[in-house]
Amino acid sequence: MSFTQELRQQADGIFEAIFNHPFVRGIAEGKLGREQLIHYVKQDFEYLNAYMRIYGIAISKSTSREEIAVFNEQISFILNSEVHPHQNFCAAAGVTYEELQGYPLAPSAHHYIHHMLTVAHEGSLGEIMAVLLPCPWTYLEIGRKLLEELKPDESHPFYDWIYFYGNRADDAAAAFCEQVDEWAEHTTAAERERMRGHFMLSCQLEYMFWDMAYKQEEWPVPLQTVVG
Repeated sequence: MSFTQELRQQADGIFEAIFNHPFVRGIAEGKLGREQLIHYVKQDFEYLNAYMRIYGIAISKSTSREEIAVFNEQISFILNSEVHPHQNFCAAAGVTYEELQGYPLAPSAHHYIHHMLTVAHEGSLGEIMAVLLPCPWTYLEIGRKLLEELKPDESHPFYDWIYFYGNRADDAAAAFCEQVDEWAEHTTAAERERMRGHFMLSCQLEYMFWDMAYKQEEWPVPLQTVVG
């Protein structure tokens, strides 16, 4: 069993909880509230901006063109392709994508982003890859499960979202798994355990991100706008 296969086995309970989360089931059933969709897109736009910055940190720690290429390709994927599932949610909510950009982070999104940034600044390249892996991996499995379960056609309100992740996220997940396995094979036991810990916490935070969107999570004390 490879290192990433071990990680997937250990995280299986979290993956199953994500598959059964009411937001994910709402995607399957085509039944999500307008404000839930809006909250998700607002937060995911900022999350993906941070994700690209972490790719940039990873590039700065890369030692080969092959490593650089993996991260560079994923930056391009987010900038040029991953806008499409956001557009699907925006269309369903009756808003434009541009209206939902530039909002403050909710607590769970803030926690997740700062978890990844801390690992990116303090950890090795292998640790960065491990902390990033749950995002493409969980989305790939969600998309594939929904495609298999629903066999949706274009009449489904979230057809574009389901099809995008079920068919187009494989490259990122596969590339990260390959890189994580290679790194884990040649590093110390102590670093492998750090990688495991980063991966597992990111899995938990993936669940919390869905929960944040479903519950429209905000800070308990509203931030006050300072008037000059």
